[in-house]
Amino acid sequence: MTFAALAQAPDRRRTEARLLALVVLITVFGYTYTGLSMGGLLPGGLAVFTAGMLFMTLVPHLALRRYAPRADPLILPLATLLTGIGLVLLHRLDLTYAQSPRLKTAQAANGQLLWTVIGVVVCLAILLMLRDHRILQRYIYLTMVIALVLLMAPAFFGADMYGAKRWILLGPLSLQPGEFVKIMISVFFAGYLTVNRDALALAGRRVMGIQLPPGRQLAPIFTIWAISLLVLIFERDLGTSLIFFGVFVIMLYMATDRTSWVVCGLLMATVGAAVVGSLEPHVHGRVTAWLDPMRAFTKAGQAEHMSNQLGEALFSFGSGGVTGTGLGQGRPELVGFAGNSDFILTTVGEELGMAGVMAVIMLYVLLAQRGLRVGLSARDPFGKLLAVGLSGALLLQVFIVAGGVTGLIPLTGKALPFLAKGGSSLVANWVMVALLLRISDHAQRRREPA
Repeated sequence: MTFAALAQAPDRRRTEARLLALVVLITVFGYTYTGLSMGGLLPGGLAVFTAGMLFMTLVPHLALRRYAPRADPLILPLATLLTGIGLVLLHRLDLTYAQSPRLKTAQAANGQLLWTVIGVVVCLAILLMLRDHRILQRYIYLTMVIALVLLMAPAFFGADMYGAKRWILLGPLSLQPGEFVKIMISVFFAGYLTVNRDALALAGRRVMGIQLPPGRQLAPIFTIWAISLLVLIFERDLGTSLIFFGVFVIMLYMATDRTSWVVCGLLMATVGAAVVGSLEPHVHGRVTAWLDPMRAFTKAGQAEHMSNQLGEALFSFGSGGVTGTGLGQGRPELVGFAGNSDFILTTVGEELGMAGVMAVIMLYVLLAQRGLRVGLSARDPFGKLLAVGLSGALLLQVFIVAGGVTGLIPLTGKALPFLAKGGSSLVANWVMVALLLRISDHAQRRREPA
């Protein structure tokens, strides 16, 4: 290495250290302000929360200095900030649930903090054991087999909760396999498309000005389309189905640079969603509630498979306005059990306003942008496609959740990454962070002169 190259690596970590210090200040201030706003006293768990945030920032930062010194300096601070905001919001909801036992909602902040520590430990373990992300390319078919087993398991062994089968109960714990499947399918698609990209890029006949792919090359997209429909039919999980199919189309376009694949994917997704939405009662009920949320709000108790949560969410966003009511000054518990799940965004909208919602969405966009930047800087095709696939999965999930609670698209029930309650989602998102950090470190090493 040249002296210039060696001197460049610590700068990235110093930038990261400054950002992580700012993250700790923001989250601890938010936690303290919430307690003072709602009770007039410092929150009792302030020391535990501060210790947890210091662990989430200091330990990964020191590990990156040792094992991935050239990794992107923004990925870890962004993920930590989103996780910390989620802990603050869950703590705010817990205070209300503790004051109102009639809501019969279990407190979640302490459990989420524990799962956060577990997720960070898993992230560090991956960084320590996976020194080269290209090793994953050797096991893509095994990864896909495991992913398919996990994807279909809830249909046969899962619990029917909130109208969908996306959980597997393991004693007192529940596992949401779909959160890990999105990572596994990204690994498989990256390896598969690296090998078959030339065949998939072949041009077929032109229809209405669009160059369609050859008929025999449409088999992969038809297979993935069929699997996503099976998930939608048997598990009634619209969110996982859209992410599964959407990630494949995004990576396929990245590998072949052909718009025809995107057009085919959008048409097939639209047809599949329309057919299943018309025939499957649970999905049809969500579509009906989306088309007329106020009617669903007033008649939810009379109509089967119809939820009033979208109407409640719209009232919550309307109460917040532009700047919000202030942390601890809203009524997010009126959304019901969804207050600390995918509808946690309504808490942001009510108490931090449209400005807070836009700030949170921009954090997601910036995190995905850093992932896409990692993909563009990677020299190996597998790392390039894997980074794009992981970033695309994150963007799709944020769009699906945010679009659902704001009325842009029908509700799906997926967890908002990093913010919402859920151990499976949190651990899977930190696995994604570890892979992006490893790919970015490898890409930067390849770019530096020897």
